Parts: sequence; C-alpha cells; structure tokens
Amino acid sequence: MHIHLKRIESPFVLEATNEVGNSIQIDASPEIGGKNAGPRPMELLIMGLAGCSSIDVLMILNKHRIEVKDYSVAVDADREKVGEASLFKNIHMKFRIQGEFQEAQVKRAIDLSLEKYCSVAKTLEKTANITYEFELVP
Repeated sequence: MHIHLKRIESPFVLEATNEVGNSIQIDASPEIGGKNAGPRPMELLIMGLAGCSSIDVLMILNKHRIEVKDYSVAVDADREKVGEASLFKNIHMKFRIQGEFQEAQVKRAIDLSLEKYCSVAKTLEKTANITYEFELVP
C-alpha cells in the first residue's frame, strides 16, 4: 500500500492520494487553525472502520444470497487523553439494514466482521471498546 500526501493550502489543508489516483482532502479543526475543508485524521479512522466493517457485512450477506435493499451505519466515538495523544476509548456502531432476512443472519455477519475480518476494527480494539447495535427494516 502506498499513499502520497501533499499540502494543497496553508496551513493544514492536505490531499492524500492512493496508488490508483483516488484522493481525499484532509484538514485540521478550526481551533488549531484548520478551515474545515475536509475530515480530520481521527474522523478518517472512524470512517475507515465503518467502511471496512460494511464491506465485510455486505459481502457475507451477499454470499448467503441475502438481498440488502438499503444500508447505513452511524458511528459515535469518544476519546481519552493518554499522554499527549487522544485515543479512542469507546466506539459504538449502529447498523441500519433493510431487506428480507432474519436477525441471527445479520448479527452473525456483524460479529464475523468486527471479531475476525475487519482489519480496522482489529487495530482499534487494542485501545477502544467497540460495541454495536443493529436495526432491521423490512
């Protein structure tokens, strides 16, 4: 994996680009001089968690030939000061899934993602308590 990051505007507006040319703009908070021109790095980490686990969950449900009609995840996270850094302490994910399936199928897919497959979750679980809930919409 290779990422290239460059500053595109002073003081903190950055652009990160991956190997195939996809890019995202990153910025700092206004409290330290940022311009709200993009997500902050820690927000990107939580977005990565939501994306990683979602890909897993959707793949697992798809392998079981379960059609997902609508899908979303809301994530709330809080941080705790550890030395000079602020690490995630608690992360709560709320999955909202629409389709025709049983609760046990969705629970199993989410459990497999967060406990086994999602590399972002496995990285974050070293410092944060990750919990979830889900809502099934028929």
